Amino acid sequence: MAKQATILKKILARKGEEVAQRSACCSLLEMEDKAKESSVVRGFAAAIISSIAAGKSGVIAEIKKASPSKGVIREDFDPIAIAKSYELGGASCLSVLTDVDFFQGSDLYLEQARTATKLPVIRKDFIVDIYQVAEARAINADCILLIAAALSDMQMSELSDYAHRWNMDVLVEVHNEEELERALPMNTQLIGINNRDLHSFEVSLDNTYRLLDKIPKDRVVVTESGIRNQTDVAAMRERKVNAFLVGEAFMRANDPGEKLRELFV
Repeated sequence: MAKQATILKKILARKGEEVAQRSACCSLLEMEDKAKESSVVRGFAAAIISSIAAGKSGVIAEIKKASPSKGVIREDFDPIAIAKSYELGGASCLSVLTDVDFFQGSDLYLEQARTATKLPVIRKDFIVDIYQVAEARAINADCILLIAAALSDMQMSELSDYAHRWNMDVLVEVHNEEELERALPMNTQLIGINNRDLHSFEVSLDNTYRLLDKIPKDRVVVTESGIRNQTDVAAMRERKVNAFLVGEAFMRANDPGEKLRELFV
C-alpha cells in the first residue's frame, strides 16, 4: 500500500516543480492570454448526456501511451490515428494524458487529437494549480480532471470555479465514500468513480456499485478503470451507469475504435 501512496506523492511533488518551471517561462497572465485565443469550448458533459439520451453509452475513450504501473501500453502510438479511430468507433469524448514524466504524455498529443476530430477532450493530468487549468484551455482542452485524493476541499473548489470561468467542464474523480462526500458539494455534473484502488492498484467494479446509491440522480456517474468486455458494460448499464472512461482495453487493441464498437454494441 505504501508503494502506491509514494507514487502519488512523487507525482504531486513533480507537478509542483513542473508548474514552477512552466510559469517561469510563461506567466499565468501570459497563459491566460493564450487561453483567450483558443478555439471555442466543446461541451464535454453535454456530449456524454446526449449519447445517454439517445440510448447509447457515453464513452470517454482514452489516449494513453504508458502508465507507472504497466510501463509502455502501446508501442505504436499515433494520437491522431487513435483519435480518428475512436471517433469512427462512436466515442462521445476523448481523454488525453498530458503528464510527461509518469505517463509519457504530452500537451501536443491533446492538441493533435482534438484537431483531428470533432470530439470534446478532457486533459487527463494531475491538476494542482490554476496555472494548469489556464494551460488546459490554452491547448484547447474542453474539460479537466480533478482527483479528490490529490486535493484539499479548498483546492477542488478553487480549481473547479476557475475552470468554469473558462466554460470548461470538470470531472471530479473519487475512489471511496470519504472522497465522494467531499466531491458532492461541488458544482459539477460529472462524478468519476475510479475502480482502481490508489494504494493497492487492485481493480474492482464493485467500487462503482458500492458508491452508486450515495450519488444524486442529477449527476452523471462515470465509471473508470476495469471495463474489459461486454459483460462489464452490461453489468454497469443494468445499474443505470451509462458513462464510461476506458483506456487500456482500447490501447492494447490493434484498432482502438473497433474495440470500442465491440465493447459498446
